[in-house]
Amino acid sequence: MHIREMLAEAERTGNPSFSFEYFPPKTAQGVQNLYERMERMYNFGPKFIDITWGAGGRIAELTCEMVVQAQTYLGIEACMHLTCTDMGEDKVNDALKKAYKAGCTNILALRGDPPRDQEKWEAAEGGFRYARDLVTHIRKTYGNHFDIGVAGYPEGCDDNKDEDLLLDHLKEKVDEGATFIVTQMFYDADNFVRWVEKVRARGITVPIVPGIMPIATYASFIRRANHMNCKVPEDWMTKLEPVKNDDVAVRDMGKTLVAELCRKILGAGIRHLHFYTMNLAQATRMVLEELDWMPSPDHPLKHALPWKQSLGLGRRGEDVRPIFWRNRNKSYVARTQDWDEFPNGRWGDSRSPAFGELDAYGIGLTGSNEQNRKKWGEPTCIKDVADLFIRYLNKEIEYLPWSEAPVAEEADSIRDDLVDLNSRGLITVNSQPAVNGAKSDHPVHGWGPLNGYVYQKAYLELLVAPELFPEIKRRIEHHPDLTYHAVTKSGNLETNAQSEGPNAVTWGVFPGKEIVQPTIVERISFLAWKDEAFQLGSEWARCYENGSASRLVVDGIMSSWYLVNIVNNDFHQGHTLFEVLKGLEVQGLDKAPEAQANGVQDQPNGLEVSA
Repeated sequence: MHIREMLAEAERTGNPSFSFEYFPPKTAQGVQNLYERMERMYNFGPKFIDITWGAGGRIAELTCEMVVQAQTYLGIEACMHLTCTDMGEDKVNDALKKAYKAGCTNILALRGDPPRDQEKWEAAEGGFRYARDLVTHIRKTYGNHFDIGVAGYPEGCDDNKDEDLLLDHLKEKVDEGATFIVTQMFYDADNFVRWVEKVRARGITVPIVPGIMPIATYASFIRRANHMNCKVPEDWMTKLEPVKNDDVAVRDMGKTLVAELCRKILGAGIRHLHFYTMNLAQATRMVLEELDWMPSPDHPLKHALPWKQSLGLGRRGEDVRPIFWRNRNKSYVARTQDWDEFPNGRWGDSRSPAFGELDAYGIGLTGSNEQNRKKWGEPTCIKDVADLFIRYLNKEIEYLPWSEAPVAEEADSIRDDLVDLNSRGLITVNSQPAVNGAKSDHPVHGWGPLNGYVYQKAYLELLVAPELFPEIKRRIEHHPDLTYHAVTKSGNLETNAQSEGPNAVTWGVFPGKEIVQPTIVERISFLAWKDEAFQLGSEWARCYENGSASRLVVDGIMSSWYLVNIVNNDFHQGHTLFEVLKGLEVQGLDKAPEAQANGVQDQPNGLEVSA
């Protein structure tokens, strides 16, 4: 989606919107941490993000990689900065090609700053001298594929303080095909409003997006304001100076000052704000909270589908996914990235030959062994593993080996039941409650267009000890509305499903549309998920020393337990799944692996089943 379309929507509806800027970190760990932060900040509700251009070498490549990450895996529109600095035409074309292949449709075309070892800016050999030339090249090469933004300078730029000359240059960039303007940071609202009037008087009608820098610390605030030659209102300094040595007080005062700046800008008729986050979340979040723009039960974040849609090239029409990857979005997109059958997207049409191998895409745990041990502790028995899942359900930890996202809000309605299952050694990997006709704008269950209704079948996926599985299977036989699939690591599959085809477990009914069925359970995809699920567990086990109790207990689960999914096809009934599993408990939950094995031999069925 082009940025100008997002801005036009904000103008049309009168609802303010916002976006974030990030820059490429210098270290591999910094990159990984930023991806996790970007994912969390996605939930703040930005319309798009932009990624600054790191001129030359690895940093330039990283800009392109971050655009791919945002578009393909995070499912958020990205705008890629592109500068003329150190960039010949071949390098520019290569960057544009990568952006195009990532599904990116927005570029911010800039001249760029001179390299640090040069006092004056000079064009690269065979490159472009001005942002205007870059705009012309992009428009000539790619037509209207890219929306092209350019920079605006309400307070002048480093090497040019002539406002009229800068406005002449801005008009030239727009005449060459630029479709929106993003300003340098500023804190003087009155000067910005005056500048906008001058821009419009020059006949420049494209949208103007003001750049806002939240205040994280006093030192960083002063440093950046001085670096950008940015005017700071006197009353700001009067309020910040007395608390400058107290970072908490500075952030608290800063959120108030910046929010008031935003309100003045909005009062002047601008409907979209662009936040320079400096790769930090807290100061930006505080400003959004002060403006009452953060998603909340009264103002939920709206999604077109119940899962995060990829915006990679060719994937925007994807409308069906297996439920097994609901907590592993990145891995699902990575493993299906070479499919050429979207937008049909249905697993049954694509089948396994197009589905990526695990090793080919590096699907696995992130972080080092030490980091994962710190994150998940060192379990020495099944109870310790189950307690880890209980902590996740209680939102005490954010991630599990099988989940790259915090527990969903919809789990609140079944949390007590899930905790009970885990406390008895039935380890819950995935679940969803039954939903019978919730409004599509429901703050927890809603998705899709307004004035629709959404439905869900109760679903449960869990790791089951081998001694418990026969009893679970026997109980399911007495409930004709329940279908299940169960598989071991070695591939021993059992199921009562009559068909290999998809079973819709989420669907929506909307005005003027066919019924939408975006989430399914299906045999072929479950077997593909099985490989990933058991690999993740095995990788977790390898975080611990060979022969240690932690490795033995996790490896024991992976090598002998069943991965089971159960669907209650009667979406009116939400609690039947938990009734079926009532009273089942793994024996020897708190015993070390060797002792537990002896316990199973003494009691072959390993069951405690209530009457």
